Amino acid sequence: MDARTRVDGSQAGRGVPSRGPARPAGWALRPAGADDVAVIAELRAVVMRPDLERLGRFDEHRVRQRLRDSFSPRHTSVLLSEGLFAGCVTLRPAEEAHLLEHFYLVPGVQGRGLGSAVLRTLLDGTDRDGVPVRLNVLRGSAARRLYERHGFTVEAEDAVDVFMVRPPGARAVRTVPVRSPSSTAPA
Repeated sequence: MDARTRVDGSQAGRGVPSRGPARPAGWALRPAGADDVAVIAELRAVVMRPDLERLGRFDEHRVRQRLRDSFSPRHTSVLLSEGLFAGCVTLRPAEEAHLLEHFYLVPGVQGRGLGSAVLRTLLDGTDRDGVPVRLNVLRGSAARRLYERHGFTVEAEDAVDVFMVRPPGARAVRTVPVRSPSSTAPA
């Protein structure tokens, strides 16, 4: 990753990818390199801080070191949106499953469908391979809803983590907004 790239996704002279329509456009995954570990560790600290603080588990050093200790460039992809650093994801083969790890998006690109687009792409590949996917998410994290929408279900929980699995071919759940009745609508 270029040294000018910051965790907020901006670069010298360039900002966070523009907030346009809710639909993601112009994104790509590229293989991570060993030199990506610092920016990914910093992104992890930024993204996970609110949930870790809520759980009473945030530690400035540990949040970054845990990523450094488990970083695998071989299985990690860097996410680019409009050519700028926008996040990362690790899909690591494990016994009888793949482990989805370190899926972090720069705050400036969250909530625009990019996470869903990336997840759909990864899950299409694991579905073709007939392999389930496992992950864990922090208890109370908004990311859990993303995973549930893509067919993940809870296997187990503890005081900090929710462990989820998605069998091959699990159907994505579509959420329909609930509309309140209009005051002028007939009863």
